[in-house]
Amino acid sequence: MIKGLHHNAYRCRDSEETRAFYEDFLGLKLAEAFEIKQTQTGRQTGVLHSFYQMGDGSFLAFFEAPDRPFEFKDQHDFDLHIALEVDYPEMEAMLTKGKEAGIETRGISDHGFIHSIYFRDPNGYVIELTAKTSEAGEMTAKAEHAQAALASWQQGKSAA
Repeated sequence: MIKGLHHNAYRCRDSEETRAFYEDFLGLKLAEAFEIKQTQTGRQTGVLHSFYQMGDGSFLAFFEAPDRPFEFKDQHDFDLHIALEVDYPEMEAMLTKGKEAGIETRGISDHGFIHSIYFRDPNGYVIELTAKTSEAGEMTAKAEHAQAALASWQQGKSAA
């Protein structure tokens, strides 16, 4: 059985600029960083792998691999975003902090079960900070509705 998320890993352009955003701006502790000089298959490489710890013990991780091609592009929210949970007062404070720091900042969006704000990190990834509303507990009780919504979506796609 899957116990939970240990880490999600993403590429980064520059480890220090990534650290400044995730540690200095968002407040996630840089918990580990190590250089990978050789892959498990014996190939020589030069990669830095860094981990930022969240309050639940999980991590966001990044690879800086200057010798490996990677197309960094601004992500659309629908393509990729990283949603992190905070309390509502923290979300409001971060909204102000982002605007004052000149970081691309959007929100507050009301999604019913959560309210969200959005930033763009130095790598182009969209970071969503989300605060649960009183309706959040109802989400897990809606599994039957979720199955019906997915089935309806699939049927609609095949009819088009």
